[in-house]
Amino acid sequence: MSWYTGVMVYVIVWWLVFFTALPFGARPPEQAEPGHDVGAPEKPRLWMKALISSLIAGVLFAVIYYVIDADLISFRSM
Repeated sequence: MSWYTGVMVYVIVWWLVFFTALPFGARPPEQAEPGHDVGAPEKPRLWMKALISSLIAGVLFAVIYYVIDADLISFRSM
């Protein structure tokens, strides 16, 4: 896997993990202020979710890299 392909795989995995983690811990406010969406979370904690997504994406990328590097799944024609 080239470095460019590795970066692209990591970015795709990171976004998938991040969008999966967004709803966790999101609670709507008790009283929504006028002009605010009632479904918007009170404290979204995006930095924490981005950090957790980075760690999980790093582990998943390591597994993907190992599978591709060890030729357990080959994407090249024989």
